[in-house]
Amino acid sequence: MNLTFYLTTVLIWGTTWIAIKFQLGVVAPELSIAYRFGLASLLLTGYCLLRKYSLKFSWRQHLAMALQGLLLFSANYFLVYLASQYLASGLIAVVFSTIILMNIAFNVFLFKKSVQQRTLIGALLGLVGIVLVFWPEIVGFDLSKSGSRGLLLAILSTAISSSGNIASAYNQNRGLPIVQSNAISMAYGTGLLLMLALVRGTAVRFDPAPAYVLSLFYLALFGSVIAFGAYLTLIGRIGADRAAYVAILFPVIALAISTVYENYHWQAPAILGVALVLLGNVFVLLQPQHLRLIKNSFRNATRLK
Repeated sequence: MNLTFYLTTVLIWGTTWIAIKFQLGVVAPELSIAYRFGLASLLLTGYCLLRKYSLKFSWRQHLAMALQGLLLFSANYFLVYLASQYLASGLIAVVFSTIILMNIAFNVFLFKKSVQQRTLIGALLGLVGIVLVFWPEIVGFDLSKSGSRGLLLAILSTAISSSGNIASAYNQNRGLPIVQSNAISMAYGTGLLLMLALVRGTAVRFDPAPAYVLSLFYLALFGSVIAFGAYLTLIGRIGADRAAYVAILFPVIALAISTVYENYHWQAPAILGVALVLLGNVFVLLQPQHLRLIKNSFRNATRLK
């Protein structure tokens, strides 16, 4: 069952990055995200009513769900949409893959969990990989340049998403059901985004173009209702640090799509960087018994030679 949740999340989130590109343009980012999560919340609420799930919670539980809405369904995505104006969708997915390392860091500082040696090695590989992918932007770092600005926005969005993962794990540990809490958290996220639009004086618009409407429904139903349900279920089952292993594969899918549809040009440092990011993530998530198996296999292969 965990494998099903894993594959569902990877395949859907690997494609949502390009779908976000179709949301940019006529409608302001905060409104596009509000439409997305507002629709997703309505779908989930309708499902809850159909299945007769209780939607009654205490005010403390509502505060917890509001925090989850802020971190997972509003602030982080607002920054992702802004970053998408400056970076190829595949590159943003690569940056987001570092959520594995951020989840582990949050667990260390907030819950005093110890860090294993392989985790530190994986973190170093991931950091070096990100440096290589964004080497041109790092060499010529300037906040006035689009690449650097997009990189900072993507990193900040990932950090907020990571804290949202921890908030979700906390809520589940205290008995909040995933479907109902997602429905309510998305509603809070939608409200926060509408407040942001009001403060910014954003003009209320909707793009009737087929590309915008279809991508909106895809992001709401598949990217929000289904993928988040699968991913947050994984968090509840195996923890935020290990659940983030979905980030191992979806950057590869996202960059492949970006290569075809966004004319992303691969260069040697970027290829090596992506490889190191993925290798670092795999290394972090491998269990000790897997490492022993790899070592034994390598020794046996050496002896055969």
